[in-house]
Amino acid sequence: MIELERLCRTVRGDIVTMVHRAGSGHPGGSLSAVELMVGLYFGGQLSVDPQNPEWEGRDRFILSKGHVAPVLYSILARKGFFPVEELWTLRQLGSPLQGHPHWKCVPGLDCSSGSLGQGLSIANGLAIGFRKQNMDNRVYCLLGDGELQEGQVWEAVMTAAQHKLDNLCAMVDYNHVQLDGTVEEIKALGDLCAKWHDFGWNVIELDGHDIGAVIRAYEMARAFRGKPTVLIANTVKGKGVSFMENNCDWHGAAPNAQQLEAALEEINREEKAQ
Repeated sequence: MIELERLCRTVRGDIVTMVHRAGSGHPGGSLSAVELMVGLYFGGQLSVDPQNPEWEGRDRFILSKGHVAPVLYSILARKGFFPVEELWTLRQLGSPLQGHPHWKCVPGLDCSSGSLGQGLSIANGLAIGFRKQNMDNRVYCLLGDGELQEGQVWEAVMTAAQHKLDNLCAMVDYNHVQLDGTVEEIKALGDLCAKWHDFGWNVIELDGHDIGAVIRAYEMARAFRGKPTVLIANTVKGKGVSFMENNCDWHGAAPNAQQLEAALEEINREEKAQ
């Protein structure tokens, strides 16, 4: 797991650097989702081929909370879908790396996203399609906790349970902070594990920053039959950069030069401590 933990720090450095260079973006929720994404793409869970992005046998990943594109772009670059140097063009005019992902522009993307609440519906359609074609492909969908305030999410939750989509795994980045406050202050979600369970899903709660626990949860989801699985990943908004952690001000703000230096120093300090 040491190599994966090191990769998580690399991805965190990518996130704060690209958002700084762009002068805009969403670092908070990108940082909280790092282990979920590294575990999926580099932990032997997601079957993809960077040399053949359109491979029919690949699994599909849907980034429902599309504003955290920086973490996905870093993962795709580090996986080999495009050169790492392109990360520094985030949000620049003419760059394929738009503020929200556009599937026609970036290899390795299976879906454009931006407007919240729609990703799980798309994932359902893919999972149903694979089943009807007797294909073994799996579908993964990352949602934000604030996004769960969207009604369409729960329609999709019911649909997946109705069709017993055990080839589908949803992940909730449960960092408890959204654009302008805490989830509990704005629209509380209650007992999230119990809620998904009552909607007919297999529920796995975990520490979303424990890369070993993340990989084990994905393995459990793959092995489970008869229901879709959701990973309720307890995370920290802005994880890895202390002045960003649990702070809604960093939902959608770019660090200045001094803040970037401090963030990278903190991330690198953790690397040296290992």
